[in-house]
Amino acid sequence: MKLELYQIDAFTNKLFGGNPACVVPLQEWLPDRLLFQITRENAVAETAFFIIHEDHIHLRWFTPEVEMDLCGHATLATAHVLHTILNYGKDNLRFRTLSGELIVQVENGMYTLNFPSRKPVSSTLPREIGEALNIQPQEVLQSRDYVLVFENEQQVRDIQINRHAFDQINLDTGGVIVTAAGGDCDFVSRFFTPQAQILEDPVTGSAHCSLIPFWSERLQKKELHAMQVSERTGHLYCVDAGERVLIRGEAVTYSSGTIWLDNNNNE
Repeated sequence: MKLELYQIDAFTNKLFGGNPACVVPLQEWLPDRLLFQITRENAVAETAFFIIHEDHIHLRWFTPEVEMDLCGHATLATAHVLHTILNYGKDNLRFRTLSGELIVQVENGMYTLNFPSRKPVSSTLPREIGEALNIQPQEVLQSRDYVLVFENEQQVRDIQINRHAFDQINLDTGGVIVTAAGGDCDFVSRFFTPQAQILEDPVTGSAHCSLIPFWSERLQKKELHAMQVSERTGHLYCVDAGERVLIRGEAVTYSSGTIWLDNNNNE
C-alpha cells in the first residue's frame, strides 16, 4: 500500500515560516495504531488524515501522543492541499470532525476557518505551571487551554519554560497559551504543551478560539490581527462572530511524497 503525503507551512506566505503540518489523504480509515505511527514518523506537531465523501470531508488530527479534538493549522493545511494540489474544485470546504462541522472558505489564496468560540473564564494558576515560568502572568484564565495574560509583548517573547516542572502537569489535549497586547498587531501569543514531543507549537489556530473572544472584549474590537511570536512566526486575521470565530491565513507547500506500507503495517 502507498499513501500520498504533503507537508504544508500554515499561517504564513513564506517557506519555513508558520506552522508545519503533514496531510495524508485516505480512501478508508486505517487502525489508529498505524495513524499514530505515521504521525510519529512525520516528526511534526500535527498530522491530518482525511477521507473525501460526496458532500463533506471527514478530517482527523493526530499529534505524536494523542488524537486532537481541534487543530487550526492542520485544517488550513488540509484545505490548501485540497485546493491547490488535489483540485477539489470547491471554494467552500466542509469538514466533519470531533468538534462538529467546520467550514473553510477559500478566496484569493487565503483560507478562512470557521471555528467554535471557546471564551476562557477566570481561573487559578496551577503550581507546576507557575514554577515552570520565568515570568509570572498578570491574569489567568482557562478554556480547553490555560490562557496566561502578560503585561506586554516583550514578556511573551522572553518567556522561558522549565521543562522538568512543566511536564509534571497533565492537561489531556490542552496546553498553555501566553499572550499580551501587541505592538505591531492587536495581540501576540505563544503556545506550549506539557509532556509533548514538541514543547512549543509555532502557530496554534485552535488557541485563537479562546484568544479571539478574550481580546475582542478586552480591546473592544471585532476584527483583530494576531501574531504568534514563536521563532517561525505566524499571522492570523481574526473576527469575533459570537458563538463562532473566523481565522484567516495563508499557506505554502513545502514537500510532497509517498508513504510505503507493507501488509504487516496494516494489521
